[in-house]
Amino acid sequence: MYAISLGDGAELRPLEVWHAEEVLANIDRGREFIGRHVGLPEVVADLDGARAWLRAYADKRAADGGSLHGIWQHGTLVGGLLFRVWDTPSGVCEAGCWLEPAAAGRGLVTRGMRLLLDWAFEERGMHRVEWHVAPGNQPSINVARRLGMTREGVLRENHPHHGVRTSTEIWAVLAPEWATAREDTGQHAH
Repeated sequence: MYAISLGDGAELRPLEVWHAEEVLANIDRGREFIGRHVGLPEVVADLDGARAWLRAYADKRAADGGSLHGIWQHGTLVGGLLFRVWDTPSGVCEAGCWLEPAAAGRGLVTRGMRLLLDWAFEERGMHRVEWHVAPGNQPSINVARRLGMTREGVLRENHPHHGVRTSTEIWAVLAPEWATAREDTGQHAH
């Protein structure tokens, strides 16, 4: 399988079912931090939950409906990137991420997502990549901005999180916008 350098001793690799123990350890190290805005820590509550979640994404990958990609730094899984939704016929997908606090603020998510967006647009022919984010999740909003995404709107109080109705900002980048942004910055697919 692939291992793509993200610099700074970090790599992007496929996240597979057999990584369940590493996923649980990653979530445990950042459970409170990660869980502030997303429900992943509740899904990966224990080793069985980690395996079930990874199996669900293995099934999504097999059906061309989504995928998981881990970020390892110096050999330790510190977070991941995903295509939560992947709809080839419509050309629309939804990307996302999680990261434990020790790895935050180093540009790992942005660098990894640039690679995955290149792949989504250039190799898979996607037309639109969406990024759904809680309005209070400034680091994730900053990633969307760095990826050249446009804030399109807010789904008000559409999602219960920790017993509170929360809103979701929708950010997106279209294939022609991505191509222009990549040309402007001189960053091209590897």
